[in-house]
Amino acid sequence: MKGNIKPLTQRSAWKALTTHYQKVKGLHLRKLFANDPKRGERLTVEAVGLFLDYSKNRITGQTLGLLLRLAEESGLREQIDAMFRGEKINTTESRPALHMALRAPKNAVIVVDGRNVVPEVHAVLDKMAVFANRVRRGQWRGHTDKRIRNVINIGIGGSDLGPVMAYEALKHYSERSMTFRFISNVDGIDFLEATRDLDPAETLFIVSSKTFTTLETMTNARSARDWLIRRLKGDKEAVAKHFVAVSTNAGRVSEFGIDTANMFGFWDWVGGRYSMDSAIGLSTMLAIGPDNFRAMLKGFREMDEHFRTAPFERNLPVLMGLLSIWHNNFFGAQTVAVLPYEQYLKRFPAYLQQLAMESNGKRVTLDGVAVDYDTSPVYWGEPGTNGQHSFYQLIHQGSRLIPCDFIAFTRTLTSLGRHHDILLANVFAQAEALAFGKTAAEVKAEGTPDWLMPHRVFEGNRPSNLLLADRLTPETLGKLVALYEHNVFTQGAIWHIDPFDQWGVELGKVLAQRIIPELEGKTLLRLRHDSSTNNLIRRCRKRSGRY
Repeated sequence: MKGNIKPLTQRSAWKALTTHYQKVKGLHLRKLFANDPKRGERLTVEAVGLFLDYSKNRITGQTLGLLLRLAEESGLREQIDAMFRGEKINTTESRPALHMALRAPKNAVIVVDGRNVVPEVHAVLDKMAVFANRVRRGQWRGHTDKRIRNVINIGIGGSDLGPVMAYEALKHYSERSMTFRFISNVDGIDFLEATRDLDPAETLFIVSSKTFTTLETMTNARSARDWLIRRLKGDKEAVAKHFVAVSTNAGRVSEFGIDTANMFGFWDWVGGRYSMDSAIGLSTMLAIGPDNFRAMLKGFREMDEHFRTAPFERNLPVLMGLLSIWHNNFFGAQTVAVLPYEQYLKRFPAYLQQLAMESNGKRVTLDGVAVDYDTSPVYWGEPGTNGQHSFYQLIHQGSRLIPCDFIAFTRTLTSLGRHHDILLANVFAQAEALAFGKTAAEVKAEGTPDWLMPHRVFEGNRPSNLLLADRLTPETLGKLVALYEHNVFTQGAIWHIDPFDQWGVELGKVLAQRIIPELEGKTLLRLRHDSSTNNLIRRCRKRSGRY
């Protein structure tokens, strides 16, 4: 869609929203609900097993109509269709963005550069399933013929955040006789803590790096190889039985000592943060089994189809994306709190941080023009009810407007007395308190002294969505992840930016490669940085005894 639409602030719907905002910015949710007794039932959408209550957002019917018009004027429908057709919508890298192909059915046809990629996707999935079953059944043995009982995924970014989030989210379904751990940080403590109590003869490493050159991943992988060989009496042949690779670089994989027959491939039309349902999810499949992994893919696929076909006014990702635009660009809300009332989803906010902020943290449009509006908000959060005793104070009574996405489930996976009813009561109560607050009159009626009243008043009028599903299953997790993928895409389409590149992560990595030899060298090289960086390098060398 490059160059085919007006700049955002010149679109008629944007101008109308700007005028409309001035009229409604002072409206309180108390009044909106009082004037429309059915609002809480009317402003809801249910699709593919997810129920969205968006009634507690500061919108009117006119607001929603204008946001939907903005989506149309921004060419959202055309951009959705272009993505699903496999067009090269990642314009700065001249690539498609086809994470939907990772969960497409076998009979689908998705063409990239003249070739249907769906058979390749399913060939990798089938190979993953065979391998996962062999490990889980004890048929894949280690170098000393011991059964594999420990699996460690080594990756970073999307090669870590997706797998670790999925493992934690689906732990209820995991093989509990096996231990699963994840190493991402180049800080050696991460590696040492992950391996300190494990038997290398029972440990399998999955090294996830597309190029097999990622600095952090390969540093950790080499440490893992050294650890294994040292513990197994120096036998380098052991590597082939204790390492597999998720990569496209067969030469580097073989050079490392991994049999390329145990290399699982993926494609450059999938960005790392969109890859948890590809071979990057091998650790997930090992943990929950191929059947549950395919159920997760089914959930992804159902949300994909909903996003592709549902009218925008009933389209879950589109509605959530447009509401985020409304809060971010008109109310000036700079963050979004994602608050899952489900302990298994404890890593979900961290996963969304990369998904949203690496995708839409951009300052120029597809045309290379600097934006004159805000793009991605900051995503953050923790599970409820822990957050209630931490940062909710700021959300309720702070000076910043923080829209919230609450996520809850009507049924629990692990029944324990009254726990789940109390959990649900809390999430409903928090959404209610944020919306309606507590007036000075209500506080006074409780007998509160006048001097204390200002401290006990809750302004309310704090917006939130509440997503409700039945239970957290592999299928549900797939739907939730795809929901946010397409929510992020919707926002990027409105802002006219490329949500699929990530040039912002490159500069620091390049500079780090320059600084490493300056820290490690036996003699101090001539430093050509700024005075601060030069001083820090010299100080660290001196403190570590290098000069």
